Amino acid sequence: MEKLAFAIAVAAVACGCASVREPAYDTLIAHRGESVDAPENTLPAYKTAVDRGFGFECDIYLSSDKRLYTFHDRTLARTTSGANTNACTDVDWDTVSKLNVGGWGKWKGTKFDPTRPALLEEVLALARPGRKIYVEVKNNDPSWVPYIKAVFAKEPKATPDTVLFISFGRRISAELKRQMPEYKVYWLTSDVAPTVELIAELRELGVDGVDIRFAPEKVTAEYISEVRRAGFEFHVWTVDDPDMAAEAFRRGAQTVTTNRAKYILEALRK
Repeated sequence: MEKLAFAIAVAAVACGCASVREPAYDTLIAHRGESVDAPENTLPAYKTAVDRGFGFECDIYLSSDKRLYTFHDRTLARTTSGANTNACTDVDWDTVSKLNVGGWGKWKGTKFDPTRPALLEEVLALARPGRKIYVEVKNNDPSWVPYIKAVFAKEPKATPDTVLFISFGRRISAELKRQMPEYKVYWLTSDVAPTVELIAELRELGVDGVDIRFAPEKVTAEYISEVRRAGFEFHVWTVDDPDMAAEAFRRGAQTVTTNRAKYILEALRK
């Protein structure tokens, strides 16, 4: 770790950033929970991340009866093994709550079979100081924001210090920041656009930063430095290789989202 710390210090000088983070409990974000060790986007996956000391990312949809719950795909098919193939927004919570999302793929027949999807309020109850829950809103409809606000208002643990928002949707990102300005909002993107274009987009949206797919050939230290010098945070997803995660931090990424946070931290601390 001494060599890693030295490399990070060198990178801090090179990129002109006030500080450069390193792989740690508060900088490795467990993607859909610790999804390598428990079914994605379930309470067991989130709790595993929390028990191990990490923050985590979750994906949310709004049901037809206006309940917010965790799911990734646009339809319910994949992680229910085809038991329900409807769009996530076309079903009510009573229907969703009866689905088993812990018996697909390698999870079939394990201790997680069965497991149901989680409500957002259950997820927010896991918020802890010193780590973040990244709530990805899986839609671009600004009308969702009042429902999100209502859930947050009922959970005292869901504070700007413990929870933030991410989304690929431009309209929802801007509206979240407008209606909930105390919470950070990062715009998600997989497109590594020229920094001039990216910075202009972030300014137009009024968000706090970007959470971008880590493409090492494009997301250079200079690229990150330019965005951060413009006043925006810079975060990357989804990196499962320890060396690649370390490289992202060396270049100036502030957090790295990964499917296996515990593995990466242990590998880099050897």
